[in-house]
Amino acid sequence: MTSPLGQLHVLTDADGGPAALAAIAAAVAAGAPVVQVRAKGCSDRVLHDFARAVVELCRSAGTTCLVNDRVDVALAVGADGTHLGAGDLPLAAARRVAGPGHLLGGTARDPELARQLVAEGADYLGVGPAFATTTKTGLPDPIGVAGVGAVAAAVPVPVIAIGGVTAARVGELLAAGATGVAVVGAVTAAADPGAATAELLRALADAR
Repeated sequence: MTSPLGQLHVLTDADGGPAALAAIAAAVAAGAPVVQVRAKGCSDRVLHDFARAVVELCRSAGTTCLVNDRVDVALAVGADGTHLGAGDLPLAAARRVAGPGHLLGGTARDPELARQLVAEGADYLGVGPAFATTTKTGLPDPIGVAGVGAVAAAVPVPVIAIGGVTAARVGELLAAGATGVAVVGAVTAAADPGAATAELLRALADAR
């Protein structure tokens, strides 16, 4: 199954500045179908300006741009969608704000919550952490490939596995039912973000 969202979501942090923007430009040039902008404690203005720059990069390449947590910023910069976590605006409320044409993603790690989020209007789900990761602190224990598969089996929307994802792990995640994967360090911390993106895209194509 290939999602209209695309199978590879590349996440970047708004406080990364020009280096982060350069990494995203390389990922987009290499064919990354989705970019998601996160904010790690930066100001609203920094997030807005960075997200706007990413939207411009994505628009010229036909790449989907999502903003993490902040539906207001996503709408302000013309992003395609918003990814919402447990502590963010509820999905149903975000849908009222954003309207029907805005992509909304939710975060789930078990089938029960996954079904609830889809009922509230989630277009796709980010599921994980699939494996241990050091990219984000305070995460719960990894749910493993089986945990990702259990969520994927419970809902009709695309499931994007996140957390410790590498090209070598793509095949088992897709075999378990994931539609695609989301990565942070595997691309943005790579010596060559474009080459890392291409490697992940090849792994996804091979796993179909």
